[in-house]
Parts: sequence; C-alpha cells; structure tokens
Amino acid sequence: MTDASFTELVRLRDDEASDAPAVTVDSFADQSNAGAVRIEPGDDARLLLPHLDHVTRVEVNFPSFTDGRGYSAAQILREAGYTGEVRAVGDVAVDQLGYMRRCGFDAFQPEVPMNEADVEAAFTRWENVYQKTSDGRVPIWALRHGEADG
Repeated sequence: MTDASFTELVRLRDDEASDAPAVTVDSFADQSNAGAVRIEPGDDARLLLPHLDHVTRVEVNFPSFTDGRGYSAAQILREAGYTGEVRAVGDVAVDQLGYMRRCGFDAFQPEVPMNEADVEAAFTRWENVYQKTSDGRVPIWALRHGEADG
C-alpha cells in the first residue's frame, strides 16, 4: 500500500491571497473595505464588477457538485478583467477541477481533502482544449488555423 498525500487547498497561483474571512455579496456593500467576498448560488457576480480593483479573493460556493452556477460566476469575473484569486469551495470533486480551471478558478478548497496525484492528473489529463475560456490555453481550432493567441 502506498502512502498517499491529501490536500485541503489547491492553489495554482504563486502570489498570496488574503486569508481574511469572506463576506457575502449582500453584506459587501456595507463592508466595502472587505478584501474577500463569497458568492453563494443565486448571487449575481456582476454586482461585484465595480469593486474588483480592491477585492483580492472571491470564493464561489458549490453546496452540491451538481450545482453548476458557480462556473458562470467565475467566467463573468474573469471576462470583466478580474485578476485576483477565484476559489471554488464546498462540494468540489476532483473530476471537476479541469473544467473549473477553464472557467477561471485558480484555487480549490474542497470539503473533503483530495489526493495530490489525482489533482495533478486532473490538470494534465487533456493536452488540447476546444473552447476559448479564461485559463489562457489556446483552443485546438486556433492552433490548427495558426491563431496562437486564440
């Protein structure tokens, strides 16, 4: 039996994100000095767009792995130019990591720790991608047509 290591927080960034507690989107208006915001299912990520310049971390809660609304929240933030950390929290499964990364998530804090080898495999599984999204990878169609910047 091998000694597997498990991780509770996976970060794809080198910089340090704020460890401050995240406030809800609703309470953010009253605490505009908050550096971290938590988006719950049903919250509108667009409410944060005017304030992105001073938010260092956005947590997106996944109460159930079947609730995909958080993917849209991450994509909205990245398309608006947000460069801070976007962290998926909650019921995050290892088989979702690659898709979440494509939508703009760069940190993952699952309820249940993940095996580090499984996490690495999830991020390296597919060499090529088909859609243009927020993670900077060039879609295969763009590579085929010599459009290296997608």
